[in-house]
Amino acid sequence: MNATTASSLESLYHCTDQELDHRIQAARKTLGDNLVILCHHYQREEVYKYADLTGDSLKLSRLASQKSQASFIVFCGVHFMAEVADILSNPNQITLLPDLAAGCSMADMADLPQVEAAWKELGRIIDVESQVTPITYVNSTAELKAFCGIHQGTVCTSSNAGKILRWAFSQRPKVLFFPDQHLGRNSAKQLGIPLEQIVLYQPGLPLGGLTEAAIRNAQVILWNGYCSVHQMFQPAHVALFRQRIPDVRIVVHPECSMEVCDLADDLGSTEQIQQVVRSAPPGSRFAIGTELNLVNRLKHELPDREIHFLCPTICMCSTMFRIDTQHLCWTLENLVQGNIVNRISVPKREAALAKTALERMLAI
Repeated sequence: MNATTASSLESLYHCTDQELDHRIQAARKTLGDNLVILCHHYQREEVYKYADLTGDSLKLSRLASQKSQASFIVFCGVHFMAEVADILSNPNQITLLPDLAAGCSMADMADLPQVEAAWKELGRIIDVESQVTPITYVNSTAELKAFCGIHQGTVCTSSNAGKILRWAFSQRPKVLFFPDQHLGRNSAKQLGIPLEQIVLYQPGLPLGGLTEAAIRNAQVILWNGYCSVHQMFQPAHVALFRQRIPDVRIVVHPECSMEVCDLADDLGSTEQIQQVVRSAPPGSRFAIGTELNLVNRLKHELPDREIHFLCPTICMCSTMFRIDTQHLCWTLENLVQGNIVNRISVPKREAALAKTALERMLAI
């Protein structure tokens, strides 16, 4: 950044909310159609209000690629989301993440060296290339999407994981699913796969803590990863709301544990959760198990419905919370001055392989 032409990030923390709003709006006006701001559903409200497009990570990336007149994509989300936007965007588009520290703890639970080591280790027991289809949740690094591109695998989202698993089983008898064990287990269970054929691979342990017999018997090999937010919801929370509000409708994200999902009335992605709540008649009562910012937004937008956060303690995506108005303002004002900060650029070969895996999913 050129300090003589754009304000320092530190100085913006001395501005009032009104000053920041004025500066962000001024920068947006100057950049015009050359800019598109994306905000994930879990983003904090003071940033979310500046979004040109809102949604889940894949939806946002696909919509941004259709805004071909926008040279700059500013993604108010986390690192893997900005990577997907860069992979799917047009050659003339540049993707920026306002704060590079906005990561994803789940995505960090599986890296390429670990997955390659697991693939090799499993290959000593079974023929992985002919028997195993790798599937990575979209909440993962570009490197892992590229791995799936190489090994005839694909990507899934929380809304299509079941469909992707069905496709995978039409290709090969087994699946290696990473990084989220809960989405994989819940989706596989919904397809009727017995729990004894759904096993958990723990990187760092010999054979991932499994026996050779368990690996040979398994249909789904799950990675030992999880979302730190959705891990907080417990069966006791469901029981508490059932007791307090007998007609409550429990709606949870499939990143929650199987024990919580089994007790819920509805299970779905962020988009599907919103659809369930918005389509319900006035007076409906909900307890929702997903990130707090989304639940609070629904509560504000739908005052004629009774909406509760399923967990009694506050749990939000702390890494996404790193994106604040100061970082957004700093990013935009630098663009106005011709400075590109915090660009997310996936290497070409990796991007091409990851795009193959993503396009395979979209084709399915």
